[in-house]
Amino acid sequence: MNIIISNSSSEPIYEQIKKAIKQAIYSNELKEEELLPSVRALANDLKISFLTVKKAYDELEKEGFIKTIQGKGSYVLPKNLDFLKEEKLKEIENHLLSVVKLSKIYAITEQDVIELIKILYEEDE
Repeated sequence: MNIIISNSSSEPIYEQIKKAIKQAIYSNELKEEELLPSVRALANDLKISFLTVKKAYDELEKEGFIKTIQGKGSYVLPKNLDFLKEEKLKEIENHLLSVVKLSKIYAITEQDVIELIKILYEEDE
């Protein structure tokens, strides 16, 4: 697993780590039951504080992506497909909210937006 962090990003480093690990889980780069690097090892690799990595791991555990076993390490949990779908739907909802706000500002009708979405879906087929 290759995690790249950006010091110039406005996103906190622990969030960047979380996002990278989630992406690796979604893409099956990290498999169920796979052992993650230890907090200290990842911190050393990224040249950051181990507390930052610990915060990312703690949040991933709260969100149900990993499980930490004292003395053994942190492991990828089996995917909860319903949870993953709900999380992605929420992300899409946030983007659509932006689209709705913009369409109202520019007086674009709901029907025009729906038609645009249909056209974009057809282009991917």
